[in-house]
Amino acid sequence: MRFNRQTTLRSRATVTGVGVHSGLPANLTLGPASIDAGFVFIRTSPDGTERRVQAAAKSVTSTNFATVLGDQQGSLVSTAEHVLAALRGLGVDNATIELDGPEVPIMDGSSAAFVAAIDQAGIVEQSAARRFIQVLKPVRVTKGEAVGELRPYKRGFRVEVEIDFANPVIGHQDYSIDLDPESFRREISRARTFGCMNDVARLRSAGFALGASLENSMVFDDERLLNAGGLRYADECVRHKVLDAIGDLALAGLPLIGGYRSARGGHKLNHAVLTALMADRTAWRVVEDQPVSRPRSQGELVGGMVGGMAAAYGPNVS
Repeated sequence: MRFNRQTTLRSRATVTGVGVHSGLPANLTLGPASIDAGFVFIRTSPDGTERRVQAAAKSVTSTNFATVLGDQQGSLVSTAEHVLAALRGLGVDNATIELDGPEVPIMDGSSAAFVAAIDQAGIVEQSAARRFIQVLKPVRVTKGEAVGELRPYKRGFRVEVEIDFANPVIGHQDYSIDLDPESFRREISRARTFGCMNDVARLRSAGFALGASLENSMVFDDERLLNAGGLRYADECVRHKVLDAIGDLALAGLPLIGGYRSARGGHKLNHAVLTALMADRTAWRVVEDQPVSRPRSQGELVGGMVGGMAAAYGPNVS
């Protein structure tokens, strides 16, 4: 099903969990937002005060093992990528994300809980045409052995990721997907975060992975996966890296029309490529989808699946 107008959430939905790095509890509530609002994080305090930060590349304060957003006063929201991936992956354009702790709850390590929350809230069309960032020429970044590139791709948004880990159980994996709500839901949303057992002590001594467990992360030793339930996909690790890339690239502020390729990368590379794209004003333009032929009311419920980025090849305007 194709929709040409912007979308938001019909109502609010809340998930509760702990942060994978902080180990601290948090409630996260997804809610509606106005036309052209994009994704806005609202950090609430026990005394009722609020601080807001736009989900944008310029708001990134750290990319060490997670994507952290903040403002001039400091960091506000850690591990933003999984909830952003769910919103972008299901074709939501505008939403508020309220959080009463320092980190988005990790839930089961994937985007599945956020997908369920979006389904619970429902998705509605708004009155304005959808807008996209169209990549006009290749932008490439190299960081050591890691290489990332955004390039033109007329058929919507394509993500290609390759990983190559020294751990023999993970090893080399690659995965490619043309993103739309159905493919995100089926192929990507349930892929969990992962790590290696021999890295746990080092990460925790540095203040990371304090909330990690076999309930919210895949953990490998040199011979096997330690989680009793096994893998959800044979190549779940690289699919999770695709999920991370979708969430990190949601910080463009609008859905992308283009292809993204990452080899041996992660949050740092994703952010570096997006930053390089936005810095080169000749490498992209904002385009609008053509209006729908049948008018729809702003409050019309369109359910949990909308025809998102892949439906973006109507006439373009600069």
